[in-house]
Amino acid sequence: MNYWFLALTWQEISIAIGIFFLFLLFRKLFTTYIFKLILAFSKKAPTDILTSGLLAFERPLRSFFVAIGLFTAFYYLPTPETFDYTIYRVFRTLIIGHIAWGIYNISASSSTIFTRVGARLDIKFDQIVLPFLSKLVRFAVIAMAISIIADVWGYNVNGFVAGLGLGGLAFALAAQDSIGNFFGGVIIITEKPFTLGDWISTPTVEGIVEDINFRSTNIRTFADTIIVVPNSTLANEAIQNWSSMRKRQVSFDLGIMYSTPRNKVKRCTERIDNLLKVRDDIDQETIIVRFNEFNDSSLDIMIYFFTKTTAWLEHMEVKENINLEIMAILEDEGVSVAFPSRSIYMQSMQSENNKDEEENQM
Repeated sequence: MNYWFLALTWQEISIAIGIFFLFLLFRKLFTTYIFKLILAFSKKAPTDILTSGLLAFERPLRSFFVAIGLFTAFYYLPTPETFDYTIYRVFRTLIIGHIAWGIYNISASSSTIFTRVGARLDIKFDQIVLPFLSKLVRFAVIAMAISIIADVWGYNVNGFVAGLGLGGLAFALAAQDSIGNFFGGVIIITEKPFTLGDWISTPTVEGIVEDINFRSTNIRTFADTIIVVPNSTLANEAIQNWSSMRKRQVSFDLGIMYSTPRNKVKRCTERIDNLLKVRDDIDQETIIVRFNEFNDSSLDIMIYFFTKTTAWLEHMEVKENINLEIMAILEDEGVSVAFPSRSIYMQSMQSENNKDEEENQM
C-alpha cells in the first residue's frame, strides 16, 4: 500500500490548507459583493429570466468554490500520478453535479424561467400541469447527469442504456396496467377535462377531485369518502365537469288540476314568465314558461330557466325563492296543484262500495 501522504512536509500541508481557506475567502467575497452586484445589474434587464437563472445557480456556485479549493489544494500536493487522475475525475464529477444542480433548480415548477417557457408553449398554469412537467424535466436532468458521470468514471454507458431497454421491455410486459394508468394520467393532465377542486361525475364515480398523480385520481364523494380511481378508467369514461358550468339549469313541470279554466292557465303562465324575467339572479338568455301538455292527471306547465350562480347552496336558495313565489301566484289565482288521479279514483271507488253495502242492508 502506498503511504505517499506520510512523505508530505508540514510546509506543503500548510500551504494546501492555506489555498483551501483562500478559496473559502473568495467564496465569501463573491457571494457577499460580486454576486449581489451581478444580481443588481440583472434586475435592470427588461425580463426577470436572467435574475431567476442566477438565483437558481447561487447555491451551486457557493458549493463549487469549496470544490475548486479542494481540487487546487490537492493538485498542489506532490501526489502520485494515479491519484492525480482520480482527483481529476472527482473534479469533473463535481462540475457536472453542480451544473445539474443549477438546472434542477431552474426546472422547479415555481421557477420564473419554467413558467415563462410554459407561457410560450401556451400551457395554462395550474396545480397539475406545471408540477407534472417539472418532475419530468428534473428526472431527465438527473438521468443525464448520472449517465455523464458514469462515462467520466469509465463505465460503458451504451451497454447500460441497452440493458435498460431490454429490462424496460420486460417490465412493460409485466406492468401493462400500471403503464396504462400512467398514460391515462398523462392524457388527463394534458387534455385537462378537470383540475383539482372540480366537481365531476362519471358512470362510476361522482365527487370533488382532490389529487391527481401518475397512477390514479383521488375523488372525495359527497358522503365524505375518498375513492381512488385508476387513471386508465377515467381516461376511457365520459366525464361531466359540473364546475365548468357558466350557469345552472332548473327544469320541471308544474301540474295543475284539469278543472282549471283556460284563462287562469294562461294567466299563471304569463305571471310565472314575468316573475323569472325581472329577477337579477336568473339568466335572461333562455327562459321558457309554456303550457306544455295534457298529462294523465294534470295540465302541465313547463318551467325552464338557468340561475346565474353555479354554487350549489346559492342555486338551491334561488330555486326555493322562486318556488315560493310560484306558490303565491297559484294561491292568488285560485289554482291548485293536481294530485295523482289514482288516489282520487280509489276514494271514489270506496264511496261507491259503501253505498252498495248500505242498500244491501236495507
